[in-house]
Amino acid sequence: MKTPRSLVLVLGDQLDLDAAAFDGFDPALDAVWMAEVAQESTHVWSSKQRTALFLSAMRHFAAQLRQAGRVLHYTRLDEADNAGSLGAQLKTDILRLKPTQLIMTAPGDWRVLQDIKAVAAAMQLPLDVREDRHFFTTVREFAAHAKGRKSLRMEYFYREQRKRHGVLMEGGGAIAQPTGGQWNYDSDNRESFGADGPGFVPARASFEADEITREVIALVNTQFADHPGQLDSFAWPVTREQALASLQSFIDDRLPLFGRYQDAIWPGDPWLYHSHISCALNLKLLNPREVVAAAELALREGRAPLASVEGFIRQILGWREYVRGIYWTQMPDYAGRNTLGAHHDLPAWYWSGETNFACLRDALAQTLTHGYANHIQRLMVTGLYALMLGVEPKQVHEWYLAVYVDAVEWVELPNTLGMSQYADGGLMGSKPYVATGKYIQRMSPHCKGCRYDPALKTGERACPFTTLYWDLLMRHETLLAANPRMALQVKNLARITEAERQAVKDRAGEIRSGKVA
Repeated sequence: MKTPRSLVLVLGDQLDLDAAAFDGFDPALDAVWMAEVAQESTHVWSSKQRTALFLSAMRHFAAQLRQAGRVLHYTRLDEADNAGSLGAQLKTDILRLKPTQLIMTAPGDWRVLQDIKAVAAAMQLPLDVREDRHFFTTVREFAAHAKGRKSLRMEYFYREQRKRHGVLMEGGGAIAQPTGGQWNYDSDNRESFGADGPGFVPARASFEADEITREVIALVNTQFADHPGQLDSFAWPVTREQALASLQSFIDDRLPLFGRYQDAIWPGDPWLYHSHISCALNLKLLNPREVVAAAELALREGRAPLASVEGFIRQILGWREYVRGIYWTQMPDYAGRNTLGAHHDLPAWYWSGETNFACLRDALAQTLTHGYANHIQRLMVTGLYALMLGVEPKQVHEWYLAVYVDAVEWVELPNTLGMSQYADGGLMGSKPYVATGKYIQRMSPHCKGCRYDPALKTGERACPFTTLYWDLLMRHETLLAANPRMALQVKNLARITEAERQAVKDRAGEIRSGKVA
């Protein structure tokens, strides 16, 4: 076996032939290294959908590498001598291949970067970690933006991004103005479907399993039989071609109404008008620049309204870039933050969906079936309940990382810990996103079929969301009263008698004990 000059390491979320790690690649001198290892599905209890997506996409990319004439050393999960972890497998293969250096694109996971650095140091090999070009902003650029700021609000960062990259801007230089005259159309994008429901919604792009994917599904069902979820509905894009088709399907069929209904939820309909491309983006099968360009083109050609296009681009150019900057400028300490001192265990039914709460049952069922839920279900259903119940943020983070197909730690951790659980004390969000069951009643019909009443905060029929909302305000009254955006909500506590306060506490105690589920 020929000794490679450089061993180019490719992780499961770096599936791009044009990645920086391949700059200067010489097929006559260099080789590529990839490995499927059990640890990446067991360090959190990864769902079958998530594991199958990564493995299928990796194997399809491996075939693409070979077709491109790049020497590839690929370890499959079911090989007898698989070392079980990225670090151990890499060390084994370095001893066998004896490369003179390691090259990789910067990982999206702090843990993985530390493991690979440790192996390189132990094997006394230089490690060249290159910039990930799949982002509009580098970590250093975000750090420069963040320097000296008391708070890191996404909106200001997003406006800088728009100006810098000329996205949805009119004019140039100092006189450039946002298209349409305003930066943000969020107020136009909060409609519910109403009593009649969404009606006809264009189908999402789905892809039939080929031989590679069928083989992976069988492997996952065998190797990870006790892991959550199921694979009967697996239809995610696992190749570059499928990812592009998924993007085009969204732009053509669902972007026009995406903005209006991006916060709406409806029982039994997981897909609605959302894009469903975040997993392809996070695996690097799509580039965010082409995604933003496709949305801008739809606006210019009159195929989608400005409010929808701006709302979607804000997710890609604004939020996605912003959470990555937060992650890499705040780690590793960020993962341990717990501002509200939450230490309750995550309810076991989050892993099964077996609950009487109609909204949670629906969100959990589709999560376990498809590995997917939209951002409102994540923030204002599963996340909101965990926040108000007082679940330890680390457990919430590990659940989100495990169950969703688009979960890579750089994007999942800040969204969960900061935005959803307010565990970072307001670094990301200006307030905790808390609400009674009335919010869910306004955005969906779930409450009509639920045994609990969102208007009640005490008693057997009281909605746990409503009970826990008032309980959270009481438990953190001093802290939240100091937040200008929470002051009015906290003031409402003055209307509650001591007897009602005690009744709320008692009911909240029953909920936390598991008597209410």
